[in-house]
Amino acid sequence: MPSTVYDSAIFRDMFGTPAMRAVFSDEALARRYVDVEVALARAEAKAGVIPAEAAAEIERRAAAVVVDLSALKAETDIVGYPIVGIVHQLAKGAGDAAGYVHWGATTQDIMDTATVLQLRDALGLVRTDLEALDVTLTALAARHRDTVMAGRTHLQHALPVTFGFKAAVWLSMIRRHRQRLDQLEPRVLVVQFSGAAGTLASLGDKGLEVQGRLADELGLARPDITWHVARDGIAEAGAFLGLVTGSLAKIAVDVMLMMQTEIGEAFEPFVKGRGSSSTMPQKRNPISCEMIVALAKAVRAQVGLLLDAMATDHERATGPWHLEWIAVPESFIASSGALHQARFMLDGLIVEPEAMRRNLDITGGLIVAEAVMMALAPHTGRGAAHDLVYAACRASLESRTPLIDQLRRMPEVTRHFDEAGLRDLVDPARYLGTAREMVDRMVSRPR
Repeated sequence: MPSTVYDSAIFRDMFGTPAMRAVFSDEALARRYVDVEVALARAEAKAGVIPAEAAAEIERRAAAVVVDLSALKAETDIVGYPIVGIVHQLAKGAGDAAGYVHWGATTQDIMDTATVLQLRDALGLVRTDLEALDVTLTALAARHRDTVMAGRTHLQHALPVTFGFKAAVWLSMIRRHRQRLDQLEPRVLVVQFSGAAGTLASLGDKGLEVQGRLADELGLARPDITWHVARDGIAEAGAFLGLVTGSLAKIAVDVMLMMQTEIGEAFEPFVKGRGSSSTMPQKRNPISCEMIVALAKAVRAQVGLLLDAMATDHERATGPWHLEWIAVPESFIASSGALHQARFMLDGLIVEPEAMRRNLDITGGLIVAEAVMMALAPHTGRGAAHDLVYAACRASLESRTPLIDQLRRMPEVTRHFDEAGLRDLVDPARYLGTAREMVDRMVSRPR
C-alpha cells in the first residue's frame, strides 16, 4: 500500500517521474544486485579465481531467475541486508556452481556497486533534462534579448534589464550544472569491491585484478583505494541534486513573482483547469513553480542525510550507511519531479512584453534615475548630480508626476540637456548596460 507522495497513486507524478521511479524500484534494485553478482563471477573466471564453467552456469541461472521479493523481504528482515537472500535465490538451481556465487565478496561490495549502477542510470536522466532546459532557455533568452523590463532588487524597481537577460542568467546556472555533472561522474561512477575490511584479503594476490575486471564488466571506473567508508562520492551526487533543484527553485520564484496579479509579466502554460481554485474561478495559481520550490526543499533535506552518512566509523560503519538507502532514491525522485515541472513550465512559458513595458513605466521614469545622475555627473560632479537627481525624484514622487517633468524645471539640468537629450536620458531601453551583449555571449557559447 503506497504511503508516501513518491509512490502514491495520487501524487507520484507530481513529485517524481515514472522513469526515475523505475530506476529505484525494488525490481530494478534486485536486478542490479544480480547483475553485480554475475559480473563478479565473470571477472573471477577471467582472473582464474573460479572455474569458467561455474561463471557460465551462474550467468545462465541469473538470466532465468525472477527475484522473489516476498522471500527476499523475509530474509532481509532477519539478516538486516538483502544480499544473503539474493545469493540464496541465485544459487538455487545453479548446481555445482552454487558454491562460487558471491565468491570473496562482502554484502556492501554488491550493494554499493548496485547503487553506483543506479546512480549512472539516474544521472543519465538528469543529464537529459538539463540538456532540454539548456535548449529551452537558450531560445527564450535569444527571443527576448531586447524585451525591456524592470530589473528588481529587494523586490523594488532598480534598473532596466531585458527578459532575455533574466533568462540568460537562468541559463548560466543550467550550463554550470551540466559542467558539474561531467566533472562528478568520474568520481562517483566507480566500482566498489573490497572485501570484508577493504583489503581484498579473501582473493589473495588476485584481488586487484578481480576488482579491475569487475569494473570493466560493468563499465565503471576503477577506484584508487577502497571507498566503502569514504562516502564523499555518494554525498557529492546528492549535493549536486541540491544545487540543481536550488537553481530551479530560483527560476520558479522569479516566475511566481511575475505571475502575481499586479505584475502579470509571465505565466505558466495554460491548461484548462490547471491552477484553478475550488472557490475562486478567476484564480490561476503557479502550480509547477510551487511544486519546484517544495521539491527543492525536500532534496536539500536529503542532502543533509547524505552528509550525515559520511561520518562512518573505522573500516565498516555501524549505521550511517543506511541513511543513503533513504536519501539516494528520494533525492533523485524528487529532483526528477522538479526537473519535469521546470521543463513543462519553461517550455510553454507565456511572456507578456506589454505588461513588462507597462510596469517599467509605473514609476514615471524613476527607474532610470541612475542614468540621469551618471549623465549629469561629468558636468556637475557626481555628488552634486546625485543631490540634484535625488531632489527631482522626491518631487516626482510627491507630485505623482514623471521624472522628466521635474528635470525640465531644473536649470542645472536643462543647461546641459535639451528636450531630446532629456527624453533619451529617461528612456529605459537606452540604459541597459551590456545586458544584450551578455545575452549574446550566453546564446552563442557552444552547449
